[in-house]
Amino acid sequence: MRLVTCLLLSLLALPAAGWSASDVRLSKGQTVYVPAYSNVFSGPRSLPFQLATTLSIRNTDMDSWLRITSIDYYDTSGKLLRHYQDKPLSLAPLASTYVHIEEKDVAGGFGANFIVKWQADHTINTPIIECVMIGATSGQGISFVSPGQAIRPGIR
Repeated sequence: MRLVTCLLLSLLALPAAGWSASDVRLSKGQTVYVPAYSNVFSGPRSLPFQLATTLSIRNTDMDSWLRITSIDYYDTSGKLLRHYQDKPLSLAPLASTYVHIEEKDVAGGFGANFIVKWQADHTINTPIIECVMIGATSGQGISFVSPGQAIRPGIR
């Protein structure tokens, strides 16, 4: 019994699995690539299933502001379709913003993407930048999330 008690107490003293301080990502700015699907293919004939896309940018820092300096939307071939920002947009701590592309807008195609650039005055928690895609037709629906991937530190 004493051995079991000692074993249990030693297990409780171990750090919790699944989370550590190293899991927190910090930065002063990034260029982020975000996959955005205006359609996916379904069925044996690979018919396009149209999707509405919402780019979501969330400031995860509880104390600091960040600036979104650009949001650009590219098509499957890498051609710039739209520049969504003419001047920097400041996001307060824990604030969010979004860009919505309607289901009927198919210009981006299957390989569409956003390039988002952001910066901060000092090192902060990196924002969550992702696309949420959703579509419904003939009683069938689909939805999924596509996370952004930092491709450059800073915003050069």
